[in-house]
Order: sequence, then structure tokens, then C-alpha cells
Amino acid sequence: MLLIGKKVGFALTGSFSTFEKTIPQISRLIEEGAEVLPIMSFNSYNIDSKFGKSKDFIQKIEKITGKKIISTIENAEPIGPKNLIDVLVIAPCSRKHNRKNGKWNNRYTSAYGS
Repeated sequence: MLLIGKKVGFALTGSFSTFEKTIPQISRLIEEGAEVLPIMSFNSYNIDSKFGKSKDFIQKIEKITGKKIISTIENAEPIGPKNLIDVLVIAPCSRKHNRKNGKWNNRYTSAYGS
């Protein structure tokens, strides 16, 4: 997919252990010509973890994109109605799924069915 001129919303959720591998992908999108709108969930924006301080991740992302991170529902609401993005990446996904023998195996199976 050609990304030149595409507006990509890049949202980080609270899977802190994958941030170090996920954040460089924002740079790759920009290198491929995309304009990246950074978005972080409340937890990923505010919580420090054993994988790093939230302020450090915020600084990296804002430096890479040159944009302030959207981190509140109020600030995120205009994204859809104002057509601010062409594509939305939600990375990393917080739920872990394993595909084995044609069924989803995870701790949510009983709540969501097999």
C-alpha cells in the first residue's frame, strides 16, 4: 500500500511490553510518506511500568511525529466526524489470541464463545 499522503492514526494501548518494538513502526510509516496522528489510551499515556516511564514514551512519539498525542476521549472524538485519518492502527492489541485447531484459545474464550 502506498502511504504517501495518507493520514494514519496510530493508537497505543496498555500493552507496555511491546512499546519498544511498536514505536519504531511509527517512524517507518512516516518514512513511507504517511502523516501519523499519535493516539494513546488513558493508561498508556499516564501509567509508568517496568517497561518504561510514560513521559519517555510520550516524548519519543511526539518527537517522531511532530504532533501532540491525543490522549483523551474528548480530543479523540473529532477524529471520525472530521475525517482526520484514512487508516487507524491499534497497536499493540491487548488481548492475546492463539489460533490452534480452528479455535481461539485465550482467557476470554468463556466470555466470548469459542
